[in-house]
Amino acid sequence: VKGNADITIGNIVGSNILNILVILGLAASIVPIAVARSTVRIEIPFMIGVTALLFYQGRDSSISLADGGVRMVAFAVYMMYLYTMAMKSNVDSDLEEPGLPLGRCLLGAVGGLALIIAGSNVTVGAATSIATYAGLSERFIGLTIVALGTSLPELFTSVAAARRGNADIAIGNIVGSNIFNILFVVGLSSLIIDIPFASAFNFDTYVALGAAVLLWLCVLRTQRLQRWAGALMLMCYAAYLGYIL
Repeated sequence: VKGNADITIGNIVGSNILNILVILGLAASIVPIAVARSTVRIEIPFMIGVTALLFYQGRDSSISLADGGVRMVAFAVYMMYLYTMAMKSNVDSDLEEPGLPLGRCLLGAVGGLALIIAGSNVTVGAATSIATYAGLSERFIGLTIVALGTSLPELFTSVAAARRGNADIAIGNIVGSNIFNILFVVGLSSLIIDIPFASAFNFDTYVALGAAVLLWLCVLRTQRLQRWAGALMLMCYAAYLGYIL
């Protein structure tokens, strides 16, 4: 809305690259991560598909209202899939009773949302100012500083989950976040206003697509993300960061 479109696209693409190459790379370097069969067969290929969709829709240098509509339909399909998977499982019987009353939970949710909105405005303004003062492009700021800031929750959650042996959370957290980023965040934003897609982001989207394919190939046969794969992901990100620098 503020006209800083390169931060919008850079944030999404950069966050997705960081999520896979850095966060899963760090988590797998700590301990090998088991991956559910449904994640290997359905969710990771779906993530690859929506990443390819981002590149396809950006070929005309804009993410339009119609493009956003397609994303929101795909997002609804994904949510229906998640709901169906949840209903088929019996995890509900294993959940503990909530420790907080409903009113306090709702208050916390509303307060957290307000802080997210305020924080996003501050982040965009600060990142734009940094780009101006340092002579850096908004593309670079979005791909690195803003992307890292928005990926920090995934970093702490995934590393903690990997250390505690909760592999499904570590992988699902990243795959789900990347799908939400492309379908819901970009989709909803483009329903509000057309988002310019600079040609420079073609390369970064290729990297995001390559990172998703790399993850899939690393877990396809063994359904485990091994330490060597984590190290390879970190090296790939180091090479990518060196290139954009």
